[in-house]
Amino acid sequence: MIDFDLRPEIRTSETQKMVFEAARDFAAQYIKPHIIEWDEQQFFPKALFESAGALGFMGMIIPELYGGSGMGYHEYVTLIETISMVDPSIGLSIAAHNSLCTNHIYLFGTEEQRLRWLPGLCNGTLIGAWGLTEHNTGSDAKSMSTTAKREGDNWIINGTKNFITHGISGDVAVVIARNGELGDSRGMSAFVVERGTKGFTAGKKENKLGMRASETAEMVFDQCVIPDENRLGPVGDGFIQSMKILDGGRISIAALSLGVAKGAYQAALKYSKERKQFGQPISNFQAISFKLAEMATEIEAATLLTQKASELKNQNLAVTQLGAMAKLYASETCVKVANEALQIHGGYGFTKDFPVEKFYRDAKLCTIGEGTSEIQKLVIARKLLEK
Repeated sequence: MIDFDLRPEIRTSETQKMVFEAARDFAAQYIKPHIIEWDEQQFFPKALFESAGALGFMGMIIPELYGGSGMGYHEYVTLIETISMVDPSIGLSIAAHNSLCTNHIYLFGTEEQRLRWLPGLCNGTLIGAWGLTEHNTGSDAKSMSTTAKREGDNWIINGTKNFITHGISGDVAVVIARNGELGDSRGMSAFVVERGTKGFTAGKKENKLGMRASETAEMVFDQCVIPDENRLGPVGDGFIQSMKILDGGRISIAALSLGVAKGAYQAALKYSKERKQFGQPISNFQAISFKLAEMATEIEAATLLTQKASELKNQNLAVTQLGAMAKLYASETCVKVANEALQIHGGYGFTKDFPVEKFYRDAKLCTIGEGTSEIQKLVIARKLLEK
């Protein structure tokens, strides 16, 4: 396996250093020994996240009042990046829990709703899920078919969400359903649905190429009755809320991408110094050293974009454009770096004896999840043309 990247010179605060060290030690003790087993069995280690919650990892950006760590996006990015350098699938699950479900309840819930659900989500005794995507509506979320019909003080939800992180194991799900006309951005509402609610079941679990220890599955709603007190924000505001949540979610995926890229890069750097051909380490050959130079440069550029987006988020400034840029560039970089890292390993990189094989498989999700690269370009272009 790889060594951890300490790099204290780029940790800009004592809090970030503390988060980095805690995440590094947590990953070494609780994640690293199980990476291959969890990946091959596609096992979701639910108990792991209660241990992560005890360290404050499951409510990083939630105020202490609700059981969170009360930290900012720099610390949060540090956490996701550090965990993902070891196992990106665990980084993905922690990111989805923090920035999607938990953050949605914090940003748009009432005080009563926050106090009801956030403490358990922040300490890891509850696992969060977030349901926007459907089989026929990935990027085109406004065409969702899951409906919410009001009947007195309740809502009746019918439909199926898919590609949902923690779709089976999630204890609390934020679900977006259509209560208005198809395609109306003001015709969808957000609801909290608890596991065990009648009519709410888990569907198919996806058998994935990568990120296999992060559970991805359907959530099925069949005459699922939800009280109006579980609605988040005004009726019809669900899609607008989701777009705001995804602004922060893109920073999460940028951080995840950085972890994948740095993990793959470090593995390649280490291997290139140890592997000898023609009587010398392959790192001495220009073909290899130039690959490493390009990988390192692009990782640094992606890091700076992600840091800038995080700073805007900390200041509550508009982050849509820069978040999309960070997500686009970091995710494409991590795919490229993972590919080059495997190439540097040669035939050994194609085996499961070396970590780059898994980084290579895990990387591709970063260009797809929470908005494809093509959607990020669309978001960026629209923002540029508004000016």
